[in-house]
Amino acid sequence: MGRDTGSPCVLVVPSTKNRTYSIFLRGAAEAAAEAVRGGGDALKTTVAHGMAQATTSPRAVTQQLVHKADAAEALLTHWSRMASDSFRVAARWPVDHPFYTALSGAYEPLLVSETIRQLFPLLCHAAYEVPFGHHLVWERYDCTLDPEVLRPGPATPELRATCRDLVHRRGRVRAMTMHIELVRDGVVRARARSRFTIQAPAVYDRLRGDRADTARAMAAAVPVPEPALPKTVGRDRAADVVLSPADRPGRWQLRVDTRHPKLFDHPVDHVPGMLLLEAAQQAARAVRRPARVLPVALETAFHRYVEFDRPCWIEAHPLETGTVRVVARQDGEDRFTADVRTRGAR
Repeated sequence: MGRDTGSPCVLVVPSTKNRTYSIFLRGAAEAAAEAVRGGGDALKTTVAHGMAQATTSPRAVTQQLVHKADAAEALLTHWSRMASDSFRVAARWPVDHPFYTALSGAYEPLLVSETIRQLFPLLCHAAYEVPFGHHLVWERYDCTLDPEVLRPGPATPELRATCRDLVHRRGRVRAMTMHIELVRDGVVRARARSRFTIQAPAVYDRLRGDRADTARAMAAAVPVPEPALPKTVGRDRAADVVLSPADRPGRWQLRVDTRHPKLFDHPVDHVPGMLLLEAAQQAARAVRRPARVLPVALETAFHRYVEFDRPCWIEAHPLETGTVRVVARQDGEDRFTADVRTRGAR
């Protein structure tokens, strides 16, 4: 089956140097463009001397702008431009989510990163006029959080984003570093920084070749191995465990269950970056046992994409600094690395 060009999907793909991950929307171009236009008025910006200026009225966020097939998974609601490269974005977190909330009612750390990740396509498309179908290539992602951000209860966080080190080529933004503060109840509870580049679809098609066929790629996925015990990786449900015990402590096979409705909101052509972030956090929790810990900081690098059709191995070991080094390896090569800092969980 060829690619479905009639419905949107997010893909994670390599850069021209074959060492990074990207996220992009493919298909539904006319509908998505209309969402950006917002009927002609919703997303207008004031331009003076070639620089976009602040606008006062918040603009609605659509699921297309955050690359979600399921509208219920869109966490961002409105955005405003405060200055040329500074933005404020409103979010709403579900009180009871089957993947992002624990049985205790507390939010899972990955929800913070997913909320931040949705900023990338939103601002690229709506604020910087990056066309749908282009690729946002993830190189680095670092995040620290205050555990208070995860406490149970209704939450409507505000995200404050500043885009720096922008690279322009042929009139379009080609790379940027985004700095983010996440505010809950008036207090900054998380900070993140991410560097990514932006590529045209032709680059992706040339590099990925036959692997660009998402249906074929997902159909070739290796069988899903048995999960680790949920309590050993800080999860409540076996379906949300992304690690399977391997031949020694501190080593697991990555569980790539393409039927998971949240990690695989839409077809993709290789393992999503968010699944790798969750694997790093679960591995860090497992290594710290029997202590119960909470991941509170990540420093990650995406080196090469992880393919569906071969096993990927997750290895973790504590460092003297108190962090846990996590490496995802496939075919003997490091594909993804993360330093995860933890603290005792309540």
